[in-house]
Amino acid sequence: MTTSPSANQGHDPAVLVLEDGTRHSGRAYGARGTTLGEVVFATGMSGYQETLTDPSYAGQIVLQTAPHIGNTGMNEEDPESRRIWVAGYIVRDPSRIVSNWRATSSLDDDLLRDGIVGISGIDTRAITRHIRSAGSMRGGIFSGADAALDPQEQLRRVTEAPEMAGQNLSAAVSVPSVQITPAIVSDAVPRLGNLAVLDLGVKQSTLDNLAARGFDVHVLPQASSFADIAAIDPVAVFYSNGPGDPSASDAQVAVLREVLDAGLPYFGICFGNQLFGRALGLGTYKLTFGHRGINQPVLDKVTGRVEITAHNHGFAVEAPIEGAFASPNGYGQVEVSHVGLNDQVVEGLRALDIPAFSVQYHPEAAAGPHDANYLFDRFAELVRQHRGGEPKPSDDDVSDSATKESK
Repeated sequence: MTTSPSANQGHDPAVLVLEDGTRHSGRAYGARGTTLGEVVFATGMSGYQETLTDPSYAGQIVLQTAPHIGNTGMNEEDPESRRIWVAGYIVRDPSRIVSNWRATSSLDDDLLRDGIVGISGIDTRAITRHIRSAGSMRGGIFSGADAALDPQEQLRRVTEAPEMAGQNLSAAVSVPSVQITPAIVSDAVPRLGNLAVLDLGVKQSTLDNLAARGFDVHVLPQASSFADIAAIDPVAVFYSNGPGDPSASDAQVAVLREVLDAGLPYFGICFGNQLFGRALGLGTYKLTFGHRGINQPVLDKVTGRVEITAHNHGFAVEAPIEGAFASPNGYGQVEVSHVGLNDQVVEGLRALDIPAFSVQYHPEAAAGPHDANYLFDRFAELVRQHRGGEPKPSDDDVSDSATKESK
C-alpha cells in the first residue's frame, strides 16, 4: 500500500513539557489536545505497531529512539491488542508516505482514530539522553490550541498528574469477559488442556505462542478469583505482562498464592514475574529509567547462554542474585534464573520445590528478537511433567531444540 501524505501531518504547533521544566517545541502528530503520562523511551528500530498496541505501555508517553517512524504503515496482522494503548507518542521524523504491501492504514491515521496525542519534529536523541541521565519522569504533550497555553499552566498540569508508582492500570486494559483461543494441535503437538491466563495486559503473540504449544487458552479478566480460575479446570495458570505498579496489585497476588497453594504449574511474564515475586514474599521497586527496547542482554543462569531480549518494564523484583534462598512466604527454595547483564537486575525467578517460574522480559516479542521463545516449550514440558506424562528433558535440551527450530 502506498498513500499520499496525511492531512493529519499538518503544521499545528506542539510542545513536550517534562516535570523538571524542560520544554521541547515541535509539530502536532496524531490527535490534537493534551495528554499526560510517564515519558519513557523505546529503542526498537522496527516493530512500532507492536509497541503501540502493547497494553503494558498504558499510562506512558513513548519516545521512539529510531528517527524515522511510520514508513511501513499499519496492518491488520501485527497488532498485539485491540487498540493503541500509549498515553502519547514522540517521534522525530514521521514518514510522509506509507509504502508496504501489507499496510491497510497509516500510522498517523490510526493515532488519530484512537485519540493518541503525539509530537514530531523534535530532537528525540536529546530527550533520550536527558531521561537516561535524570530518569523516567512525568510529562505532557500539548498540541494544537493547547500548545498556546501558559507555560506555567502546562507545567502545573504535568506536576499534578499521578506518578506511575502506586497505580493499578490492569483494569483499564484487561478483557471484560472470558475469551478462548483454541489449541493448535497436530501429531507433533498434542492437546495439553485448559490454560488459565489472567489478563493484566496480555499480548496477542503470547496467546498465539501458548496455543501453539497445545493449550486451550482461556483469557480471564484481571479481577477473576481463584474460583473463577478453578472453574475452567486448568492444567496450569499464566499471568501476563501489563502496566502499572506491582505493589498496587494485592488482589492478583492473593489469587496467585491460592494458585501456588493448589499446586498448579505457573508461568509469568513481565508483570507476571513481579507478581510471582510478591507471591513468594519478595519486594519490588521502581527502576530509575526502566528497561525498554529490543536489545537487552540477559543471562540464563540455568543454561549459561546470553540471550538478546525485548523488554518493557519500569519495576523489578528484589532478590539475591546468587544461590538459592527460602521463599519468605513458605514456598520452598527459589533462585534467580535470569539476570540482566547491563545492570544486574533480576530478570527471572524459578521455584525449586513447586512447579512455577517466571521471566521479566518478553520471549513472545513478535517483532523480535526470538532468542527466548523456547521458554514456552519449557512451560509446556513443566505441565507435562506435572501431569505425569513424558519425562521432562533437560533445560539444555529444550534450549537446543528451540535454537535448531529457529535456524
